[in-house]
Amino acid sequence: MTTNVLILCTHNSARSVLSEGMLNHWAKKLGKDVRGFSAGSTPSGRINPFALDALRNAGVDVSGFRSKSWDEFTGSESEPLRVVITVCDSAAAEQCPVFFGGNGQPVKVHWGYPDPSNAPEADKANAFELTRQAVGYRMLQLLQLPLETLNDADLKKALVEISLS
Repeated sequence: MTTNVLILCTHNSARSVLSEGMLNHWAKKLGKDVRGFSAGSTPSGRINPFALDALRNAGVDVSGFRSKSWDEFTGSESEPLRVVITVCDSAAAEQCPVFFGGNGQPVKVHWGYPDPSNAPEADKANAFELTRQAVGYRMLQLLQLPLETLNDADLKKALVEISLS
């Protein structure tokens, strides 16, 4: 059974998209039955071009990416979610979305990243690449977990441990 992971940020234009791209990229390469999705509480309606460039440069297929609302994942007909990860930067007092879900309660964890969109223009491409690398590393760690056999409490503990790395 596929493990569905939803990655949330406010605008679904950068960090959550980088996370979705890297999770799906690594899951496919490693033959893991995991599917990543991204969404926002107030989606911007566009993906930051620097995010798409960082993913493309890493060999990630970016076709089909779009900025979307988390409402797509709360209905009774939406994919059942096992994990919800927020990636906004609470250290910068950024408002993180709170996900209530619609079909069961997924395991929720926060993996904060500074917003690469706030980097000076001359450093923006590098900021997006560094963020892509950081989320990619955590997604690899997530994919090493025995997702099929972990109960929710143990999965939550493992995901929190990843957030500390």
